[in-house]
Amino acid sequence: MPTAIAVTSADLVLPPTDHQTPTAALLPSPDAQPLDAAVADMQVMVEQHGYVVALYPASLPARHERRLHTVRAVLETDRVALLRLDLPPLGVAVLVRQLRQLSVCDFSAGVIASAARLLSHYIYAGALLNTVARLDRVPVSLRSHAKSWVPGSQFGVLANPAPQLIRVGTGEQLAGPEFGTHLMLARGQSASEWVTESLAPAWRVGGIAESALPGESPKWWGTAKLVEFAAFLPDLSVLYQLVASVRREICSWCGTDLIGDRCGFCSAPLVPPGLGQGTA
Repeated sequence: MPTAIAVTSADLVLPPTDHQTPTAALLPSPDAQPLDAAVADMQVMVEQHGYVVALYPASLPARHERRLHTVRAVLETDRVALLRLDLPPLGVAVLVRQLRQLSVCDFSAGVIASAARLLSHYIYAGALLNTVARLDRVPVSLRSHAKSWVPGSQFGVLANPAPQLIRVGTGEQLAGPEFGTHLMLARGQSASEWVTESLAPAWRVGGIAESALPGESPKWWGTAKLVEFAAFLPDLSVLYQLVASVRREICSWCGTDLIGDRCGFCSAPLVPPGLGQGTA
């Protein structure tokens, strides 16, 4: 069985790209599921899949995040990875689907979990906003705050991989990827076509798809008047080669395979060669 990928909201599960891409399991909030049921469900997932990689946005309510850690603690298992992501919600959904794609490949659960950090650098996630007055996740200048009160103002905001903010209509453009991508967009309470008519051609995306706006998006962006977007690598073969090209290490703490500089399961940093070893 492939490594189980889990999420905290059904709107973080984008449609599969092919018939082989599995869906993601749902980890409901404390209001929707009692603790004993949550523990039982997680136990079943671990027994069936061996490992569970759970991803959730940093904007997740604290009660829900505590529930995830409580379930793992009750099970006393090192087979559940809890990955808190600073990506905007639609960016999280895109990353979740990429990990779902990779879960059927010949990668270990540790590599899949630590691949989340690697792949997040290749996701260009942002939004078109009617106001930045309540935006606190991307640096906003006092001047931009003032302009957000001007009727008809719109702002293009990039949150990942590097923050950027422009005022739409000034000739500025958001810095886009220098590699082939597809674009996913989700509409809030905005009818603007700037993302499809201006941003997409400037970024030379290979395809555009649309999904429902994740429930956490208005909170993340500080407004419901938005169009959220995320450009991403769509080809599984490219994702596979990207992950496979990174040297694999063994976590010195929990023994799990990893790529990069941090274990996806226990969060322990990679110990450089020669450190952490006793001397004779």
